[in-house]
Amino acid sequence: MQYVEDILKNGFEQTTIFQPDDYEGKVTSTLIRKRNTVSSAKAVLCIHGFNDYFFQEIIADEFLKKGFHFYALDLRKYGRSILKNHKQNNVRDLTEYYEDIDSALAIINEEECREIVLFGHSTGGLLITLYASERKGNEYFDALVCNSPFFDFNVSWIQKKVGISLLSFLGSINPNISLPVSFSKFYGKSLHKSGFGEWDYNLQWKPHVAPSINAGWIHAIHKGHSKISHGVSINKPILILHSSISVYPSKWSEEMFEGDAILNVNDIVEKAKCINSPNQKIIGFKGGMHDLVLSRKPVRDMVFESIFEWLDKIENNFFEKKETKKAVTL
Repeated sequence: MQYVEDILKNGFEQTTIFQPDDYEGKVTSTLIRKRNTVSSAKAVLCIHGFNDYFFQEIIADEFLKKGFHFYALDLRKYGRSILKNHKQNNVRDLTEYYEDIDSALAIINEEECREIVLFGHSTGGLLITLYASERKGNEYFDALVCNSPFFDFNVSWIQKKVGISLLSFLGSINPNISLPVSFSKFYGKSLHKSGFGEWDYNLQWKPHVAPSINAGWIHAIHKGHSKISHGVSINKPILILHSSISVYPSKWSEEMFEGDAILNVNDIVEKAKCINSPNQKIIGFKGGMHDLVLSRKPVRDMVFESIFEWLDKIENNFFEKKETKKAVTL
């Protein structure tokens, strides 16, 4: 693959992966990497959530310290992969992203990584869980780490049964119906340096208020949630991380730094019970924000400590020690 310097600089590189055209025309995904300076067969592939892209260098820093090569994927129509013909974040079925993940894993395998961890945040956590269930027997990865996975909509029971179901049905018929996005407008301000946060990132790619979505997006997510609810089985160990509480401030408050302002953490725990895995661990973190690795330093330190303790414990039993895997041909 031909890599060029990434926008993050500091040793990060990127390569564009050209995918088959879809209902909006041309499609690409973008693989970002930072190779370890020491020889290693281990790698992590980081997949972002909704209204997001890879900018969290701290994830790379921590995995590099532990001897991993670092990779991240900007999925089609997100971040580095947005083209002029795209509606940002647009999707009609989550399986559309499987091509992006397959291509990324093929490249990582070709670059001689034999032990691969999939790390997914929010929608990325939902995505890698579904991907693992549908790639059983053809896995080119060894473990899953879900950072506040989006296993259910954060709305009332009646809204899920009636409102979301109706919108999903409409999205299956006319996926281009435009809908506003509804989640805490304070979340972005709690993260970005321009507000009250400590992080700097591209506000066009990750705005405080996400652009409108299509009903097709609701249908795609609802279909994914339904699969989880009905039970999924995966062959690989999975670590599910979440904040200990959800927060719902009606005005700006320091409470934003103390919990998950996007998802209902009880939903995460409850839906995790629907995942059958040879090794599953669920951990809640007091003071954890929605993106746990962007929480205040004492919390994110505990998050990374928990991740690597778990990976150390499962490595001998679940990680595949073998010659370089062949490229993915799924």
